[in-house]
Amino acid sequence: MSSPIIELKSVGKSFRSADGSARAVLENVDFTLNEGEIVALLGKSGSGKSTMLRIMAGLIGADSGQVLYRGLPIYGPAHGISMVFQSFALFPWLTVQKNVELGLEANGMSPDERIQRAKSAIELIGLSGFEGALPRELSGGMRQRVGIARALVMEPEVLLMDEAFSALDVLTGERLREDILELWEGGLLPTKAMLVVSHNIEEAVMMADRVLVFASDPGRVRDELQIRLPRPREVEGADVRSLIDKVYGLMTAGAMRSGRMADKGVKMGIGDRLPEVGISRMEGTLEILADEPFLGRADLPKLAEKTELSDHELLDIASALTLLGFALLEQGDIMLTPLGLKYAQADNAERKAIFGHQLLENVPLIAYIRHGLVQDPSGDLHEDLFLKLLRFTLSEADTLSALRVAIEWGRYGELFEYDFNTGTLNMPKDEEVTAEQRTRDLA
Repeated sequence: MSSPIIELKSVGKSFRSADGSARAVLENVDFTLNEGEIVALLGKSGSGKSTMLRIMAGLIGADSGQVLYRGLPIYGPAHGISMVFQSFALFPWLTVQKNVELGLEANGMSPDERIQRAKSAIELIGLSGFEGALPRELSGGMRQRVGIARALVMEPEVLLMDEAFSALDVLTGERLREDILELWEGGLLPTKAMLVVSHNIEEAVMMADRVLVFASDPGRVRDELQIRLPRPREVEGADVRSLIDKVYGLMTAGAMRSGRMADKGVKMGIGDRLPEVGISRMEGTLEILADEPFLGRADLPKLAEKTELSDHELLDIASALTLLGFALLEQGDIMLTPLGLKYAQADNAERKAIFGHQLLENVPLIAYIRHGLVQDPSGDLHEDLFLKLLRFTLSEADTLSALRVAIEWGRYGELFEYDFNTGTLNMPKDEEVTAEQRTRDLA
């Protein structure tokens, strides 16, 4: 059995919200990265994947639990662990050579040795001849290769890749991924293990020996899938497509309640994160599902191909549609409910009426906003009231996102209006709230 390089035991991490309260980002995370393996980590945005990587790299500390590297606790940046970020994070005034040398210089290595080590890393990653170029003279793929060379030049045992290919176009990302795997299979990398955070299910299946699915609020490992296919893998092969289907099934299990576990029967709360999905994306997906060739049911990978949506975008749409009662998810398939089919076939006015009703039934934040407006004699409330409420459970970025989504959805469902100049939410102008309605709403 391969020996463990990094171990996380019951790791927890919290951050302070804007109101000063603690928000758990990670809770009871158990994970072992073994020598000789590539592990892919999938999960929703904000689930804590990047935080976990930074803890493993020693860039931030855990609040609870143990983080071990070769059996010893990590108290700061570990020399045997390097990280590649989504943003290229290059110094624009330094050449490729100087950018790659940077970590070696910080470690006090002599100029001659670091020049040679950097040149070897640049050659390994396929950038020979560009040592004197500045970042602005390089394509996105070449800049990311510089970032990878800067990590590899430290000769790390562990390479952590945080969405390293996501900022690149599809073809460039695929080529870079293939080159990394070729170096790995050929034993040309100093690295003995890799952990790859990704939103791309196909990428995870093509690269990894294990795929982990991260749950949200707080982040923790929810599922694990072993992959024993030899590399290189054929993306259109039956075995690979079957595995992609399985991962979609794991990713969508529990999507009924915006990232919460469906088998626990937990309903969405006022302070939960909302999927960042626009109305047109939802309606377009419903229309495609209702029409040929799907006729109400689709395999998610096939739907991704048809819509040309990324896995991240499609999973968010699926989460929104299940939340609103328009679709159901089952083992990697998405199915229209009778209400979803009715919505897809309705005219614009009927769609708005259905949408508004489903919001009040299924999205507590929107129902709470509507209730507040009905009860307020003036019929208008400032957004700060709801931002303050959301900050008790969400980060500042998620707070702003949740209210932005709630406003977009609520306006479309004609439940309220919003003044972008004043930040005020109002009852619709053509809807008069009677004293009887206020009394009924209170009851």
